[in-house]
Amino acid sequence: MSIVANIAAALFSVVAEPDVVIADFEGATYGEWTVRGAAFGSAPAHGTMPNQMKLSGYEGGGLVSSFSGGDSATGKLTSPEFVISRSTLTFLIGGGGWAGKTCLNLLVHGTVVRSASGPNTQEGGSESLERMNFDVAELVGSKARIEIVDDATGGWGHINVDQIVMTDHPRPGVVQRPSAEFMVESTYFNLPIRNDAPTRRLALLVDGKVVNDFEAAISDAEPDFWAFLDVSPWRGRRVELRADRLPDGGAALKKVEQSDQARGVEPLYGERLRPQFHFSSRRGWINDPNGLVYFNGEYHLYYQHNPFGWFARNMHWGHAVSRDLVRWTELSTALAPHTFGDWVWSGSAVVDEGNTSGWKRGENDTVVAAFTSTARGECIAFSNDRGRTFIEFEGNPVVTHANGEGRDPRLLRYGGNGGHWVMAVYDEDRNAIEPQRHGVAFYTSPDLKQWTLRSRIGGFYECPDLFEMPVDGGQSGDKWVLTAADGEYLLGQFDGSTFTPDTPVTKLPGNRGGSFYASQTFSQTPDGRRIQIGWGQIETRGMPFNQMMSFPCELTLRSTAQGVRLFSFPVSEIEQLHGRSWRTEPVDITPGRPVRSDATGDLLDVRAVIEPRSASIVELVVRGMSVRLDVVAKRVSCGDRWAQLAIREGRVPVRVLVDRTSIEIFVNDGEIAMLRPGAFREDGVRLIAEGGDARVAEFGVEEIRSAWLSDR
Repeated sequence: MSIVANIAAALFSVVAEPDVVIADFEGATYGEWTVRGAAFGSAPAHGTMPNQMKLSGYEGGGLVSSFSGGDSATGKLTSPEFVISRSTLTFLIGGGGWAGKTCLNLLVHGTVVRSASGPNTQEGGSESLERMNFDVAELVGSKARIEIVDDATGGWGHINVDQIVMTDHPRPGVVQRPSAEFMVESTYFNLPIRNDAPTRRLALLVDGKVVNDFEAAISDAEPDFWAFLDVSPWRGRRVELRADRLPDGGAALKKVEQSDQARGVEPLYGERLRPQFHFSSRRGWINDPNGLVYFNGEYHLYYQHNPFGWFARNMHWGHAVSRDLVRWTELSTALAPHTFGDWVWSGSAVVDEGNTSGWKRGENDTVVAAFTSTARGECIAFSNDRGRTFIEFEGNPVVTHANGEGRDPRLLRYGGNGGHWVMAVYDEDRNAIEPQRHGVAFYTSPDLKQWTLRSRIGGFYECPDLFEMPVDGGQSGDKWVLTAADGEYLLGQFDGSTFTPDTPVTKLPGNRGGSFYASQTFSQTPDGRRIQIGWGQIETRGMPFNQMMSFPCELTLRSTAQGVRLFSFPVSEIEQLHGRSWRTEPVDITPGRPVRSDATGDLLDVRAVIEPRSASIVELVVRGMSVRLDVVAKRVSCGDRWAQLAIREGRVPVRVLVDRTSIEIFVNDGEIAMLRPGAFREDGVRLIAEGGDARVAEFGVEEIRSAWLSDR
């Protein structure tokens, strides 16, 4: 047969066997489809519904969406009977990923012979519909029905469907449960990640058993970055990497590479936007610091971590250690999800020096972590290998919340060896009104296993911290400090079960920069200092990592004219990173004649003691960012963030730490602290006076060396 004849035959075949549209949901009603329950409403949806994330990927103007009744409604939509007359049933599907509960089923003789669900089971996700194909060649000639099911009532308890068509010419869709086998020869599997790709569920199987179950936006397109999966425990063994679904014909699993190094376009820690003396993870998202504890010569920083993506999903506990608070070594993941979707949320850690739990094995004391399991409640895990790996307590969860949500357990020891353990944990009471609805509950335990509710205080929202500190170095007694995620705090007394504020006044302000959240202090330190680290909410778009930690600060309680206040100041260990320095003798600052430093580096530690004198405004401009002292209004500001300013004895000490993406400001020796994103437009440091003369009594700039790339 000639080429022309072949083409003609192919064209005739296409014309002779047109697609059969079973439903496109473009009408004003469901037509002959049978509707049961409230989930699907009385007619097709026309785009995104109220309170629903934006829908995409559907065709035309209408589609099926059981979000009509919200996630709590259930129902079923059933087609009239039809005869399968083509080799493929193709359709668009999205929404909930609950097999058998949010699904499209193909029934023959009343039996489900094919079934598909959406991709989502956890917070976040996407309302995008993807094409899926059922191979039904063996069923041609059979009578069938389609049912669209919503039998789920929790999160992602809905299903989206559109364009159900029978065809002999299917367009590419997604394939369920594709997999690839590997002989493990290296430390890592490098995974190609693209931020705009759909998130896929992946599982690593050894001997047919799932050993890691996680999410990642793997893609066969050019990756935005490469995430890595530690497979070193299975070196020399054959493993399987399986996805829940991937595009038909896609090569994402084939692009997975083995290496002893994390793959990246730029050298690790030398990336263009990598913070150089603030901690950030090698790859992926980080947020709340967790489990800050000092043990066996190491400061442990656990933290909320998505190892496989740039966004806040898929939460694990990352882990890094340091001997000096400035140079960190990232270790393997400390806590991974118990089961898929049971994310490991924030918590804390302590050292059980008295072995009250009975978990100690060997010479090392036990490190005990408390964390929130998103599916179970507050859980406990313990480590006998210096905090590297953890074993879950078989009695988990140890605390649940009867009247609402709860999370972020903070452990502490009260009363020394003769005392007991305390857990301060965020607790929501849906039956209460503000400010009591959101608060902190206090539990006690003799052994970290059995916990008893003792009291509750309202007015606090997530990530509590509780600690005792001397006032004025111990000269004015001690006070307890209770903080929440926004950094605001109350001072008072704690008797081991109840926190009593000094006065029922509004909480005192914490960090005022707008980029500081969910801070925590170290449970133990070798010298008794109270050291705090917070989540630095600073985006690093275009990088293989996202967000950072604030620089560690020492907290002190000091008496002021307004009362006792919490001060925060960088730990002295930063001086280990100091390089070249510039100093200026005391000098006057006059309008139009700024005082400048010769420092031009991009990593700086700036100190100035400013005497405003007759000036109405004094600005410290660091790499183009202004720290503005308004003498008339008695306030200090940086960008749109500000705080009330006290000028004592005619002087204002100011300190500024500058990293590649951030600026941290400390005024009056830490009475005011601000963490801000860096918007650097120029080099250099200068002081400017407006409305009169000022004087800088002390002015120095230290260049800071990289904590990652300098000699360690």
